[in-house]
Amino acid sequence: MIPPSESPVDEALLTRIANELFREPQESLPTESFPSAAPATAPSYYPAHFDAFEIRPEVVPSLPPAAGGFDAVSVRRDFPILEERVHGKRLIWLDNAATTQKPRSVIDRISGFYEHEYSNVHRAAHTLAARSTDAYEAAREKVRRFLGASSTRDIVFVRGATEAINLVAGSWGRRFVEKDDEIVLTWLEHHSNIVPWQLLAAEKGAKLRVAPIDDRGDVVLEEFEKLLNPRTRLVAFTHVSNALGTITPVKEMTAMAHRHGARVLIDGAQAVSHVPVNVQDIGADFYAFSGHKVFGPTGIGVLYGNAELLDQTPPWQGGGNMIADVTFERTVYLPAPARFEAGTGSIADAVGLGAAIDYLERIGMQNIERYEHELLSYGTAMLSDVPGLRLIGTAREKASVLSFVLDGYRSEDVGTALDQEGIAVRAGHHCAQPTLRRFGLESSVRPSLALYNTRDDVDALVAALRRMQAGHAGLPR
Repeated sequence: MIPPSESPVDEALLTRIANELFREPQESLPTESFPSAAPATAPSYYPAHFDAFEIRPEVVPSLPPAAGGFDAVSVRRDFPILEERVHGKRLIWLDNAATTQKPRSVIDRISGFYEHEYSNVHRAAHTLAARSTDAYEAAREKVRRFLGASSTRDIVFVRGATEAINLVAGSWGRRFVEKDDEIVLTWLEHHSNIVPWQLLAAEKGAKLRVAPIDDRGDVVLEEFEKLLNPRTRLVAFTHVSNALGTITPVKEMTAMAHRHGARVLIDGAQAVSHVPVNVQDIGADFYAFSGHKVFGPTGIGVLYGNAELLDQTPPWQGGGNMIADVTFERTVYLPAPARFEAGTGSIADAVGLGAAIDYLERIGMQNIERYEHELLSYGTAMLSDVPGLRLIGTAREKASVLSFVLDGYRSEDVGTALDQEGIAVRAGHHCAQPTLRRFGLESSVRPSLALYNTRDDVDALVAALRRMQAGHAGLPR
């Protein structure tokens, strides 16, 4: 969606949404046997056919990729912050695995939303509420299409991938994981895909089992499958490792887990800005990502959930927006996704995420994947020639990340020295301590690439590292 000044609001659509959201109580909403759930006869302010007013694809048309292929120089001009200077040098942003910068179209969309459309959503009858609801739910449809989900009811807005994983652990996990059940992870996981499962396992008396990775950073599939058994309740693993860049064989691993009756959660935070994702093709039960990792705002993220599982999952927070009816004796919850979106959501941030998806659709994820693969190969070759530099993670399939250590220097000192050259990288454990410890390390330097990076950025990084090795950086060895 774009501001009303550029595109007329679909009044018929807004009227339909407002009528559905403000209809008088009528039929009952079916309820599950959740604690505090109301009898099925409780009144509802929403119809039982809740999915009848989804925002559908014909209302939010997809944007064909721009003709002429991928042009990184042109893409760079779309990102205002890349004109910044740091310590008198041109900013080279190579910290994309931590967060991505925002194109002008996202910045303008958020500003336009606040100027022309802002209101709370779903519950008011006035025009701005209808505009805001339209923009918010259109963003949900864009996410559905971006992930290849079958319905907007599969798309839950959360604050980020961390909250999405905690939602599954704290709600689905509490209901379905029992004593002596097993949860399988891999050695590639971000702390956000470890700690929630530790907390759940400790509470329920379940066991965590961890699939190994080899010296290249690939999951050892034979060992992964050996961990799966009838007690495996959930398998949770990353799509792309934030510390190594490994692309895991998500479809194959998901199929293995399903053969043993387990459900699968995939942490897609590092994948969605680099590779095309289709959750139905993968077969994922749950898929999580953060908006700020995909050129959108902070404070918004997504949990995709298979509709069957979401319907079986109790709410994890209580409040407004997620209820159909409340008395002091009982509560009736709305169907997914509303039942998981208690309170006022990050409305403008969701709209901004929709704009980021628009931007990526214009370029084309296949174009981005192809360009970044070439740039990653170039960066790997160039860094491999730096004396004393050791790349960490050389998996057969990689995205974005060029993690390394440099002989004679602490990772943090390398990061500081590069910052003096205007080059932003991450130096530390990257919230993936088990992964680095698998390679005998406590930290690494992690340049990470995105669609606006170029060979010139890689060349500047390599030149700075060579100057360090020549003793011109003024750092203690």
